[in-house]
Amino acid sequence: MSEISPPPKKPKRAQQVYTLLVEIGRAPGDGLPDTATGAALMCYASGVDEAEAVRETVALLKQADLAPLDVTGYGSLQDRLDAGDEIDDEERALMERALAENSVVVAQTTAFYD
Repeated sequence: MSEISPPPKKPKRAQQVYTLLVEIGRAPGDGLPDTATGAALMCYASGVDEAEAVRETVALLKQADLAPLDVTGYGSLQDRLDAGDEIDDEERALMERALAENSVVVAQTTAFYD
């Protein structure tokens, strides 16, 4: 009799940090200025791929009583470097924090007004 061996383990994919621009609408208790019609949030989010980073970011923002409307992904750090983007030390530090904490870091909020 032969033993049944367990299925091979899938290789664990490394986490990366993705740059995301999230547009949000108004929601009760969102913390935006009263006269704002919405906002854009520049976020750095960790994930094994950009889709996971987007899902995690949207879920976190909804949990924070924000109303995400649209997400634009700008790729991983390497994608951005390959595209010729200049990334300063402050931005790199925020990306490293998102990776180390396996989290979403909101780096900038820009309110929209009519």
